[in-house]
Amino acid sequence: MIRTASRSGLAAGAALLCIRGGLTLDLGIGRRVRPLGPIARDIAASPETVFDVIAGPYLGKTPRAMADKLRVLERGSDMVLAEHFTDLGHGLIATTLETVRFERPNRVSFHLVRGPVPHVVETYELTPDGEGTSFVYSGELGVDLWALGSWYGDLVAKSWNATVAAAIEEIAPEAERLAGRTRAGSSADA
Repeated sequence: MIRTASRSGLAAGAALLCIRGGLTLDLGIGRRVRPLGPIARDIAASPETVFDVIAGPYLGKTPRAMADKLRVLERGSDMVLAEHFTDLGHGLIATTLETVRFERPNRVSFHLVRGPVPHVVETYELTPDGEGTSFVYSGELGVDLWALGSWYGDLVAKSWNATVAAAIEEIAPEAERLAGRTRAGSSADA
């Protein structure tokens, strides 16, 4: 009975560590890969402006207001190693460690190093569209252990997509605000 309780406690502890991103089970058996996104949004700002809004907290100084969501551990000229923090509710914070590569002005790529699942790759594609930008998020998430992993992957993907959608809802108005200020400044100069 004590052994069963100990095993149950260990399993629950391991599951909690996985959910929070403190333990990544990368067994390489029964891997199932599923799509993330796509999430598309038209933004009334140039790709350069949208790119700057996305890249700013990574390549420049991270604002204090983002300290509970992002911590950059290493910065390069076009790539960073960053921790992302996601509030899962009930006092749980998931932490992912990702490389983020910047290809100005059309692409930002994310590659998971450590997190709640063993495999995630994602991109933000920024394409000129008239006077604005067509923003498309897409990616893939992979989890091991066949059907059990697929079930867990579906739960993680739901939260992952919601987190990205919320980020896009912060990026778009900021880029549009900056674009409006730029347009207002250039029309006043004319």
